[in-house]
Amino acid sequence: FELSYDLIESRYLDQLQIDAFATELSFTGNPAAVVFEHKSDDWMQKLANENNLAETAFLQKLNDNNNYLIRWFTPNSEVALCGHATLASAHALYETKRVAND
Repeated sequence: FELSYDLIESRYLDQLQIDAFATELSFTGNPAAVVFEHKSDDWMQKLANENNLAETAFLQKLNDNNNYLIRWFTPNSEVALCGHATLASAHALYETKRVAND
């Protein structure tokens, strides 16, 4: 048995799962993963497949002005845009205090 990447490295992965459009009830809304790390396209696609959510958003901080690059992946491919994963990303940036609420 060989220990694979996801058993070791994923323990240190900066990732959240957020329910966009959720009410006050748990387990409602539209779930999306938000990952604060960019690696190779292949790595991001494999992680999105592993998450097995409609979308996984990958954020990369571009500068000190709170500009981020965002890319969206389904379990099968990269997509051009995803609304609920974008909202989940904004929420994650605010809640983790990576950006100010202004």
